[in-house]
Amino acid sequence: MPYLIIGALLIGLTLGVMGSGGSILTVPVLVYLLGHDGKVAIAESLAIVGGIALVTMFPYARSHLVNWRNVLFFGVPGMMGTYCGAWLSHYVPPAAQLTMFAVVMLVAGAFMLRKSKDVGEVVSSQLSQSFWLIGIEGLAVGIVTGMVGVGGGFLIVPALIAFGKLPMRVAVGTSLTLISLQSFSGFFKYLDVLAASGTSVDWTTVALFIAIGVIGSFAGHRVATQLNQQLLRRTFAVFLFVMGLFVLGQEGPKLVARTEPTRVSWEESFTDPQSLDKEQTP
Repeated sequence: MPYLIIGALLIGLTLGVMGSGGSILTVPVLVYLLGHDGKVAIAESLAIVGGIALVTMFPYARSHLVNWRNVLFFGVPGMMGTYCGAWLSHYVPPAAQLTMFAVVMLVAGAFMLRKSKDVGEVVSSQLSQSFWLIGIEGLAVGIVTGMVGVGGGFLIVPALIAFGKLPMRVAVGTSLTLISLQSFSGFFKYLDVLAASGTSVDWTTVALFIAIGVIGSFAGHRVATQLNQQLLRRTFAVFLFVMGLFVLGQEGPKLVARTEPTRVSWEESFTDPQSLDKEQTP
């Protein structure tokens, strides 16, 4: 229970402050602290992050900090991509998904370490002429979201700033809206994927994470303007690198072991012809 409370609060705080990063924490907490299966944890992560993001976006929407045209052009392709990514996950082993998740964490850390311009001075509520780039980005982020259970905020926020020309606060509010749409799209498909394998999500865990995470997200929203955003991003980026390497160290060997064929000596093959088939067994 302490792990659940601390993890949920950190997820909510991260979403409330930066509009991204919450799902990066969710999967490791569910897998390595609570012992959930990889695919189940990814599905639960989508439900948890989607629920927290949905509630957290309302204060931004009331303050007119959500750009709905960017939601449309990014969100529709993103939901399609997430649904497709969740469908593809049915054919991917959990170790491979978690290995991809680790790579995504390292990429996210790299994104957060990049120097960003003072986007607070960029004022534009109009849709950029690069709206087709927003759609392509939405589709790509959606596929990643569905495959590895991340909301994709660390990719969405930079895309909205670069292509949508949005100020940082508007990009955060818009990102939260997009995260909720994409996460729920992937989660509903994951229900079919889990049902086909005879597993299901732990609804109690999902509900507790959402409830505690929402508290953390509102706290993050209130303190966001009082924090040094650059220092916060660099600190979180270092954390992502550490966690990404940890997950890679945990899941990489499993993936290698799964793909390595069983070695059979020449003598064993000669004395037992049926053992020839072992060479073909992963």
